[in-house]
Amino acid sequence: MANWLTRTGCVLMLSAAVAGCVNTTATGAVGASRKQLMLLSPQEVEQASAQSYVQEVGKARSAGKLNTDAALTARVRNVSQRLIAQVPVFRADARSWKWEVNVTQSDDLNAYAMAGGKIMVYSGIVNRLKLSDDEMAAIIGHEISHALREHSRETMSQAYAQQMGLGIVGQLAGLSQGSMELAAIATDVALTKPNSRTMESEADIIGLELMARAGYNPNASVTLWQKMMQAGAGTGPSFLSTHPSGPARIEELQRQIPRVLPLYNAARKAR
Repeated sequence: MANWLTRTGCVLMLSAAVAGCVNTTATGAVGASRKQLMLLSPQEVEQASAQSYVQEVGKARSAGKLNTDAALTARVRNVSQRLIAQVPVFRADARSWKWEVNVTQSDDLNAYAMAGGKIMVYSGIVNRLKLSDDEMAAIIGHEISHALREHSRETMSQAYAQQMGLGIVGQLAGLSQGSMELAAIATDVALTKPNSRTMESEADIIGLELMARAGYNPNASVTLWQKMMQAGAGTGPSFLSTHPSGPARIEELQRQIPRVLPLYNAARKAR
């Protein structure tokens, strides 16, 4: 009986995985192409992201930290809009996303773009690193690329797939709920985190193309990450599993820049 349950569970998981393997974007000039495991619907993830974003915006507003620097907010939104104008190259449907761009007053070196086009930039990453508009385009383009590739949905789907497997094993082995939760955390660290390095690399190269097409100098992606390294961002235990190392990241960007320079030059001439 146990063997039958195991075989049935494996067949169900394999069927779901095969059905859920998709490529969420066109390849672009940088050749971004990888099948992604998607077991959750985009609607589910976009709804959850929208709710989370509303909460984060509300917290920033209540704390008096939302869009407090009008000049900075205008810069961030201008750069973002130029990048957003290029997203149909990778996803035609992203043109109709309900994009939102806000700035929160914080010294943290951070920015993010949630599913469905919800962007938040922390003032610290611009002010502390003294970012140019080109460098700002590099970080915002990177974050937009995560949204285009639906990396949050992919990560959630991976976790869901692991939970499906753990659920079957747990029923057979009679594990307690506490043990199951601990096993889920261990599986997440062992299996999900290494994949996020791939996601980060994808966001780097897609973001590089977005900024080039928008008329921002792709070489600024290198100076951005050099500044991040100098500031100490991207180093330390909490970062080790989720991002490529600074030197490796810069090396890959430098390798990709010649592929997007013609796009940058064409965009500059057209402006």
